[in-house]
Amino acid sequence: MTTLSPLPAPGGRVLVTGGARGIGRAVADAFAAQGARVCILDRDAVPEAPAGWLCIAGNVANPAAVEAAFAAMDAAWGGVDVAIANAGLAMNTPTLDLSAQDWQRALDVNLTGAFLTAQAAARRMVRDGAGLILFTSSLYGSIGGAERAAYCATKAAVANLARALACEWGPAGVRVNALAPGYTETDLVAGLVAAGRLDPKRLAARAPLGRLVQPEEVAALACFLASPAAAAITGAVLPVDAGWAANGAP
Repeated sequence: MTTLSPLPAPGGRVLVTGGARGIGRAVADAFAAQGARVCILDRDAVPEAPAGWLCIAGNVANPAAVEAAFAAMDAAWGGVDVAIANAGLAMNTPTLDLSAQDWQRALDVNLTGAFLTAQAAARRMVRDGAGLILFTSSLYGSIGGAERAAYCATKAAVANLARALACEWGPAGVRVNALAPGYTETDLVAGLVAAGRLDPKRLAARAPLGRLVQPEEVAALACFLASPAAAAITGAVLPVDAGWAANGAP
């Protein structure tokens, strides 16, 4: 049996935004375990970053910060093979109480940050004739939820942005997909549970698999999409939610 390389090229070069913790950190660790060179763009420090990682402090909604991360990869490694636009923020607020500032903040981070990351990556990938761009959407990109107007709107937009860019950049050899995680056992979810905002038992009961998602499971799909086995997959929005969105029961 042929062994497939896990990356588009040996020693692949991978950017992960929002990679300091949670799903982003799991994705970065998974690619690093496959031999990738990793760059993280995050507002926060990256705890226990392995030697050799590039860790760039910055906000994905700032074009200069995004370009700085890619420029650092250019200088260190000559470019980028995989760009994962993962940075995002949750916003659970009654819509009548949602301020224009918070609405804009969700747009800036969840949508504009994804767009800027993809655009900067594609400037390099289109030139090079190859590359993979991955967005982190959400199960709430395809279903609605009370008090999640900004989150649902931005995550749905990210999913369709992936489809649009896949059509535009596919002829140049660049694939674009989106991951749609469900409720995942991260520090963010743990904080919402501790604050009484989420009931993990109720969430798990709705999922056909009867549990929440592990960050490593999202990371595994990201690595698969970067492999030759996924060479024909583009414009896809792929759920990793333990079947949560498939279950129409309340």
